[in-house]
Amino acid sequence: MVDLNWHDVNDIAIELYDKFPDIDPQWIGFPDLHSKICDLDGFIGDPERSNEKILEAIQMLWIEESQ
Repeated sequence: MVDLNWHDVNDIAIELYDKFPDIDPQWIGFPDLHSKICDLDGFIGDPERSNEKILEAIQMLWIEESQ
């Protein structure tokens, strides 16, 4: 398993897609998205080091992955 950090936006989006196939990422709020990322297996990022730009990038990639 690869350790994930905040800069691994594409890998995080793929992991979210795999772990939460029933969630439409278009409608997820940033607090919920942040929580789901921090709970991913292999995620080692500091929860305090995220920001809206990172969360938005992950959300957009997750949406792309879902289509």
